[in-house]
Amino acid sequence: MFGKPSLITRIAVGKLIGFLFGLAGFLLLPHFFPEADGLIRWGILLWYTTIGAIIGVFGIFTWHPVLKLPFPWWFRAPLLGAWMNFVLTFFAYDTMQQMMLALFGEGGMISSPFWFTAEGAIIGLVIGYFATRFGGEGKETVGK
Repeated sequence: MFGKPSLITRIAVGKLIGFLFGLAGFLLLPHFFPEADGLIRWGILLWYTTIGAIIGVFGIFTWHPVLKLPFPWWFRAPLLGAWMNFVLTFFAYDTMQQMMLALFGEGGMISSPFWFTAEGAIIGLVIGYFATRFGGEGKETVGK
């Protein structure tokens, strides 16, 4: 079923795994951060689904297009996940700060909202693994 590399399969698997992480956030967030409104919860669900799609699409690049260096999935996927969560934290800093304070308290060791960047790297690694495992990688995924 998954023998032939396919970009569509990569994107579908990436979205599915991202959706599962987003769904976990959607369902668990009210338990950890009761002040979270519906928009934040839906945003997390859609955010991780989108990250999965992006990681799936970027599976065609096995070499960096500018630097001409190898760009393997285990580097590319965490980099994309970390970058996307960094951008999210950058633009929603206040909300992310409130979440971290609710979880870890004032002055906690990991109370900075930029720890979401590390979370994005880990989730990106998981998404990248499954997208590559089931959808392949490289230009072969595009077909002819």
